[in-house]
Amino acid sequence: MFDAEILVAPIIIFMIVVAPLWLILHYRSKKQVSQGLSEHEHRQLVELAHKAEKMAQRVETLEALLDQESPEWRRKV
Repeated sequence: MFDAEILVAPIIIFMIVVAPLWLILHYRSKKQVSQGLSEHEHRQLVELAHKAEKMAQRVETLEALLDQESPEWRRKV
């Protein structure tokens, strides 16, 4: 039959080495997430939001131009 002693060594190694590291890294990442955005991440977020607003304005301008030049363009798409 199946010899359970084969699994003893890997389980012990897992419990001594892998499990503690896993727990430490897991709770460290939880702590970082709960702290919120860093200053650099906040600046990037604000910059991306500004770029998104500019792109939205450009799309509105392009749609207005297309409405003037070719009123039927929306039906063709």
